[in-house]
Amino acid sequence: MTNSEDEPSLQERVEQWMAREMPIIQMHGGTSAVRAADPETGEVIIELGGGCKGCSVSDVTTGNIEAELITWPEINEVTVRVPDARDSLGGPDQPESIMGVDRTEGGRGDWGSSNPGKDHL
Repeated sequence: MTNSEDEPSLQERVEQWMAREMPIIQMHGGTSAVRAADPETGEVIIELGGGCKGCSVSDVTTGNIEAELITWPEINEVTVRVPDARDSLGGPDQPESIMGVDRTEGGRGDWGSSNPGKDHL
């Protein structure tokens, strides 16, 4: 199923809708990208990033996007992905930060390795 050259594709229409109806994403430093918009299957995949990563209201934004797009007659399935903020640090099981510093004591390192000694004031 192809559109005439004058009609925007499903992906272009979703991107235009995102820019028009979800300006809060950019206003909060977030980004959005339509990764897939298949008019044959009706599947749409959107990824949010930037400020959306770790945002406490990203689930509300995700829900609003899904709720609207699923009402479009040509869309059967909507997936909105938002990366977990811990992913960039390797998650809670990563022993070191991305800077290579021991995360003991809130990232200050191991007490013994930075203890200047008993003579230090």
